[in-house]
Amino acid sequence: MTSDEPARRGGREAQRRRTRKAIVEAAARLSADGATPSIDEIAAAADVSRRTVYAYFPSLDHLLIDATLGALNEPPVEQALTDPAIAGDPAARVDALIRTLLKYSPQSLPLGRRLIRLTVDQPVSEAPEPAAAQAATPGAAPAPRRTQRRIEWLEQACESLRGTLSEEAYQRLISALAIVVGWEAQIVLRDVRGLDPQAEEEAITWAARALVEAAIREHAEAPR
Repeated sequence: MTSDEPARRGGREAQRRRTRKAIVEAAARLSADGATPSIDEIAAAADVSRRTVYAYFPSLDHLLIDATLGALNEPPVEQALTDPAIAGDPAARVDALIRTLLKYSPQSLPLGRRLIRLTVDQPVSEAPEPAAAQAATPGAAPAPRRTQRRIEWLEQACESLRGTLSEEAYQRLISALAIVVGWEAQIVLRDVRGLDPQAEEEAITWAARALVEAAIREHAEAPR
């Protein structure tokens, strides 16, 4: 691996996120008046090709659910994460993210279940391939099959740790938090554990805080 390979991968990933976000935002704008836009209309509004839209979203239903979830969750989450009272405190910011998402879960979780089903039921052979260059790179990781809104929020919440932890430790923390923050964790706690909403919130916030504190503690205890 060349020394500039991580930067190239980061640039490709950033471009994929921007393209996916543009498509989702176009779908949300066109759906705002209650009409159901077509793939062609969404592609034109996002200034991409129809093929590009299908590269990221295998069906119109998948795209419209994603856009609806973004419109529902993004404004309150962004407000919670920019609260100056918790700036610089990653554990508190992750707590705020979790509490905000759970507040809106009565509306978002049913849509989240549908989105998970669409993703899980999608055959691997039909998985989106938004980056031809990535597919041509030996050993490259597969592109995410869902919008990385959750990852972006977790990265924003843990932003103050990016300059403290090693890049490997930081990415591991974000990956670990992605397991406990989101619909999948809620589904396990409700369907498997049978928890009520208060117990569900306590379990998720406890697990997330434990992960953040463990990452900070490991860094502090690492030999210099």
